[in-house]
Amino acid sequence: MQTFIMKPVHLRILSSNIFTILSGKRVEILKRAETNKIPNYFNFSQTMLRITDPSKTIPFYEAFGMTVVRQKDYGDFSNYFLASSSNVDTTVDYTSLSDIEAKAKMSMMFGPILELTHNHGTEKEEDFKHNNGNEEGKQGFGHIGFIVDDVYKACDSIRELGYGFRKEPDGGGMKGLAFAYDPDGYSIEIIKRGGIDFGDKKVDES
Repeated sequence: MQTFIMKPVHLRILSSNIFTILSGKRVEILKRAETNKIPNYFNFSQTMLRITDPSKTIPFYEAFGMTVVRQKDYGDFSNYFLASSSNVDTTVDYTSLSDIEAKAKMSMMFGPILELTHNHGTEKEEDFKHNNGNEEGKQGFGHIGFIVDDVYKACDSIRELGYGFRKEPDGGGMKGLAFAYDPDGYSIEIIKRGGIDFGDKKVDES
């Protein structure tokens, strides 16, 4: 019998999904489209961020090599599901799939998905802002992260997106590690593939 290692404080069933509350945080438990195709009983599936304007946020994450593999409009809100290139079947045109087909393909992806939730109308509210989890007195969520071959080159490209940095690669005491902001102010860690080397320096190729 397969059981939770941690006893859930509360379970809430939403359609075919289950949300378990662990230490005050919601953990969504999803059913795979097909069983016995992925050996792990649990594998990390997705992280959800609430966003203000998908017309800004989706191109931002596409610049990080992500692809929208499913999107669904629920009337007053929409969900967008993005996968990194290693998780994407390049022979599939995800925009041509029905929602049933897209959901089935996504549920069989082994790597994690970034789920973006847009509550309709927030993009029209000039002063609207989501808590990013790092404000003074409201800390909780920290960041998501991307692995790159060269942090400095990646940050040169990210800088052109225009949303700024919480920490530049040479900022602070940890050199070679960066935190960029996405359009909603969430922190995006940029880390070197193979592990952090705090002695990294930018190479001048001129």
